[in-house]
Amino acid sequence: MSLRTHFTRPTTLPTAVLLAGALMTAGLTGCSALSPFNSCDDTTARLKDLRSQSILSSTPEGATAPKGFEPADSGCIDDSGDAWLYAERIYAFPGSRQKVVDFYRTTAKADGWRLQPDPVNPDIAATEGGLCFTKGGNGDALLLTVQFTTARQLKIEHGYDAGPEFDSGSGFEIEVGSETDGAKTGCWD
Repeated sequence: MSLRTHFTRPTTLPTAVLLAGALMTAGLTGCSALSPFNSCDDTTARLKDLRSQSILSSTPEGATAPKGFEPADSGCIDDSGDAWLYAERIYAFPGSRQKVVDFYRTTAKADGWRLQPDPVNPDIAATEGGLCFTKGGNGDALLLTVQFTTARQLKIEHGYDAGPEFDSGSGFEIEVGSETDGAKTGCWD
């Protein structure tokens, strides 16, 4: 929509002043009557789709879900102004982080996921920074992350007292996420 450089009707100026005032008030209060952001409304079907992603239950041999984390946790977060859907699983693994990285590079690729290297920090090893993949296009885009975790992080983030399964090896979280409308999103946006 193009803006005119001059007004042709006598009601245009008062309308423009009112609109400018409303937009300024919305901007000052952090709210917007013309919000471009999505909410968590009507996201049940999309959340079900995220929870059903087979990659969430694909694990390296020997990985186990800690007690209480057996089913996928999922939800919609809209505290940033734009809603985000997620489904995640947490696993303990008695092997190395490198085995987890190798497993997901192979398994995710076979399932149609595309690895997205970190353009800002390309020298950070995946065993430290984790992995991020994308899949789909506009309307059905998904994001997959594999991040390593520790017993201490589980306590801080989830209030979980990890048992002996986190005493050795690698703990990791795998999450499939999406915009509420499936809009294309990237790992490093």
